[in-house]
Amino acid sequence: MIDWAAFLIVFATSLIAATAVVSLYAFGLRLLTTAGRVPVVAPAEFTDAITVITPEEAQRAAKRAAKAARKNPLTPGQQNLARAGAYACFALCAAAVLFGIYLIVPFFHQS
Repeated sequence: MIDWAAFLIVFATSLIAATAVVSLYAFGLRLLTTAGRVPVVAPAEFTDAITVITPEEAQRAAKRAAKAARKNPLTPGQQNLARAGAYACFALCAAAVLFGIYLIVPFFHQS
């Protein structure tokens, strides 16, 4: 027999936790970008694979990111505060993931 109340509790908890982790990560990226540290990732190089972005496009994206960083209206103190907030959001994401692993792995619950 299915315990529907427990099923709904697990469903609601997982939905809220997933939403919180994704929101914290997105907010951390937003703060990191606001602080002037635009996360530009170089395209991966694979042999015999389709090229997703050309080196010229990557260079143009890096130039746009540098231009946006120069136009940042925040003071250096505000940028440092935004960067610290971004790292705090990422740390909370990592803590939530580690706590989830702790809850799932039975080895951690043995006395």
